[in-house]
Amino acid sequence: MAATVNVNGLVSDQEHATISIFDHGFLYGEGVYETLRTYNGQPFLFERHMRRLRNSAGMLALAIPLTDAQIDERFRETMRVAGLGDGAAREAYIRILVTRGIGELTYDPAATPTPSIVVIVKPNVDPAPEVFDRGVNVSLVGVVRNHPGTVNPLIKSNSLLNNALAMQEALRRGAFEGVMRNYKGELAECTQSNLFVVKDGAALTPPIDAGLLPGITREFLFEVGAEAGIPVREAVLTDADLLGADESFLTSTTREIVPIVRVDDQPIGSGTPGPITRALLDRFRRKAQALTSPQTIVS
Repeated sequence: MAATVNVNGLVSDQEHATISIFDHGFLYGEGVYETLRTYNGQPFLFERHMRRLRNSAGMLALAIPLTDAQIDERFRETMRVAGLGDGAAREAYIRILVTRGIGELTYDPAATPTPSIVVIVKPNVDPAPEVFDRGVNVSLVGVVRNHPGTVNPLIKSNSLLNNALAMQEALRRGAFEGVMRNYKGELAECTQSNLFVVKDGAALTPPIDAGLLPGITREFLFEVGAEAGIPVREAVLTDADLLGADESFLTSTTREIVPIVRVDDQPIGSGTPGPITRALLDRFRRKAQALTSPQTIVS
């Protein structure tokens, strides 16, 4: 699906968007990113995504030369060119990337004084309805999530080789997603999403110190659960917790809440999306719509 791209303030179609091969984001994967989506044409949870973007960049000692308001204007301009956003018929997928910038072949940050900022916008494509109605299968993969002492998973890094290798293993097994363990053998997260299991009416997710990216949807779900009267809390989880769960689901910005009904060859619970998962998804969607409605934005 065609994208509209903003590279350092220059907007073009995807065929004409270019960045230097000497950009350290390309050479070394030095950079961070965020993925957002819109509801009612409005970027959802923008401030939280910017907080995480700046936290990731800070862990790389990477300065972001734009304010949140300037980033907001940059991707809104890109959405306008793409015909998405306010008043448009389709919602937008937005990806913001900040790299170390263009420099010599060296790891020295002094060689790259000017960061590059890229915004990619395209129509958002929701998972097919049957994904939510029937659920998906995932695979427990052998690729271990980065040790926090190597590339810390708290950094939403442009260097996604760890995730890519894990997802490719899951794809070879015909799975929708791959579930990754940490170096201690505990469940950490999925390759592109956070993991939850439901047991005795509570939704449980691995703690941050299990070595995972703190998802924005994951964070938001604690609030959604509180409003719905469903306990949502952190807990150290193992394979047995997932395989013995009453229900399971994954969360991400573009996928919302997706029921997991099978792990490799084993069904989870009844093998169908469960009532806790459905209730959280319904409440999540209603809250997302309410927070981005024109009345809410104006007020």
